[in-house]
Amino acid sequence: MKKFILLLFLSSLFYFVIAQTKTDMYWVQLKDKNGSKFSVDVPSAYLSAKAIERRHRQNISINSSDLPVNTSYIDEIKAMDVLILKQSKWFNSILISCPDANKVEFIKALPWVIEVKKIEALSGFRLPSKFETEGYSEFSLEKMNPPSQPTATLNYGYSYSQAHQINVDCLHDMGYQGQGMTIAVLDAGFLDANILPAFDSLRMNNRLLGTRDFVTGDTMVFEDFPHGMNVLSCMTGYLPGQIIGTAPKASYWLLRTEDAASESLIEEINWLTGAEFADSVGADIINSSLGYNYFDNSADNHTYADMDGNTTIITKAADWAAGKGILVVASAGNYGGGPWYKITAPADADSVLTVGAVDSMGVIASLSSRGPTFDGRIKPNTVARGLNAVIAGNTGGITTSSGTSLSSPITAGAVACLWQANPGKTNMQLIDAIQQSASLNNNPDTVMGYGIPDFCAANTILTGIEKQHPDKEKLAIYPNPFEDYFHISFYSAKKQLVIIRLFDILGHEIVKIEKFVDANSNNTFGIFDAVRLPAGLYLLSVAASDKNYYEKIVKK
Repeated sequence: MKKFILLLFLSSLFYFVIAQTKTDMYWVQLKDKNGSKFSVDVPSAYLSAKAIERRHRQNISINSSDLPVNTSYIDEIKAMDVLILKQSKWFNSILISCPDANKVEFIKALPWVIEVKKIEALSGFRLPSKFETEGYSEFSLEKMNPPSQPTATLNYGYSYSQAHQINVDCLHDMGYQGQGMTIAVLDAGFLDANILPAFDSLRMNNRLLGTRDFVTGDTMVFEDFPHGMNVLSCMTGYLPGQIIGTAPKASYWLLRTEDAASESLIEEINWLTGAEFADSVGADIINSSLGYNYFDNSADNHTYADMDGNTTIITKAADWAAGKGILVVASAGNYGGGPWYKITAPADADSVLTVGAVDSMGVIASLSSRGPTFDGRIKPNTVARGLNAVIAGNTGGITTSSGTSLSSPITAGAVACLWQANPGKTNMQLIDAIQQSASLNNNPDTVMGYGIPDFCAANTILTGIEKQHPDKEKLAIYPNPFEDYFHISFYSAKKQLVIIRLFDILGHEIVKIEKFVDANSNNTFGIFDAVRLPAGLYLLSVAASDKNYYEKIVKK
C-alpha cells in the first residue's frame, strides 16, 4: 500500500487540468517577493476576514509568507510559453509544465530562481491498490441492534462508543457541537456526499461551504473516490439512531488533494496548495487522513530518516499551516503490521496532532503506525477509535471500516467542539490540553502516544480549573440546570477516596458513588440515574479526605 488514505482568493493558485500522461513538470523555488503588488498592510486582498481574525486571535503576525507569489515572475515565465500549474506562497514556489529542456535551463539561470527540481508523474492509470490495508466492510449495521447508551442530548446509535471513548459526548451535552467552527477536509474524493442521506443536515443547514479539486483544477469532488466521504461522516454524519459525527454542527470545506490512482510528489504539492487555500478561506482545523512514503517513481521514495519533521514537502506544509493558527489533525498511518511500521508524512510534523488507532476496548490496532519520529519525538500524539469504526457507507446506510484514516476525523471533530468551547486558546494550547487529558499522559510511549484523550477533561484544563488551583481540589458541574443527566468534573491534588452523593430537597440520598482518584488528576463522572428524577432542586456533595464540597443543582 502506497498511502494509508488514511473563493478562490488571490493567495490561491492557478489550476489547469493535468493529463495523466504529463511527466515534464518542475518545482521552481523563487528567491523573493520583491516588487509584489500586494502588501501585508492590506491582507484583505488575499485573506478572508475569518483567516485574518484567526491570526489576530492567536497573535500571529501577517508577513511576507502570506503574500501571493510575485506576479511579475509568473508573467515572465508564462511569456516563455511555459504552463504554470500551481503556486505556493508559503514555499514561494511554482509548479510548471515544460517539455523543452532548453527553456528549463534558462529558467534555472534566472537571477530570482533558487532551484528547479523535476517532479515525476505516473504516465498511465492503475487501480487504487494503495487502499488495500484499510479494512472496509459494506454491510448493513441497521439490521443489528445498536449498542445501548445512557440518555444523552444526541442519539448516536451505532457510533456512540467511538464518541464516548474520547468523551466528546460530554461537550455535545454542554451545547458544543462545532457551531461556528470550520474544518477543511483534505482527502481523495467525496463520492456522493452531495446526495447521501448521512449528509442531509450538512447540506440543508448550509454548512457545506464549498469544494475544490486540486488534482484536476475544478470544483468537482463528488464523483471521485469515496474515502473522503467516509472520513467526513465521522465528523458530520447525522442519522440519529445510526451515526452522529463528533462535530455535527461544524462547517466544512471539501478539498480533493489526493489522486487515488497514482502516487507522486505532486500529491504532496496538492496538499500544500490545498492547505494554503484552507488558510485563506479561514479554516480553523484541517483533517488529513493521508500519508506519504512510497511513490510510483521509486527515486522519490521517502525514508524513515525523512520522518524528522523538517524534510518532506507535506510535513513542512503542515507545520506552515500550524504556524498560521490552524490545528492540523493527521492520521498516523496503517503500517503497524508491515515492514515500514512507522508513521508517514505529515504525521511526523512537530506542530500537528497525529492520531493512531485503537479498538472499542482501547487496545492498539495492529495496523496503527508507530513512532517515534526519526529525531526521537513522541508520535502518535494520541489515539482514537480506528478499528471497526462506524461510518457512512457508499450505498446510503452505515457500515464499519478500519484505519487511522477514521481515528483522525473522529478526533478532529472533537477538537472543533473543544475549540468552540475555548475560543481564546491557541492551536498549540489545545494540543497540549488534549495530551494532558489523555490516558497515558504520565507515561507516553511510541505506540499510543499520550493515549486516549478525554475531551471533557481537556475542556476543564483549558478553562483553567487545574492551572488556577494546582494545590487544592476544584469542583465543576455541567450542565446546570440539567434535563436528563449531568457530569461532575473534580480536580484532585492528591491520591484519595472521593465519595459523591446526590440528595433531594428533603435530604434523602438518591445517588452514592465512591471512587479512588490519582494525584494531580482531572476526574469526570456522569450521573445518569438522574434521568428518573422529577424536576426540582437537588444538593450534590463531594467528600474528599480534607474537605466536603456542596453545590446546588437544578433539574428542568
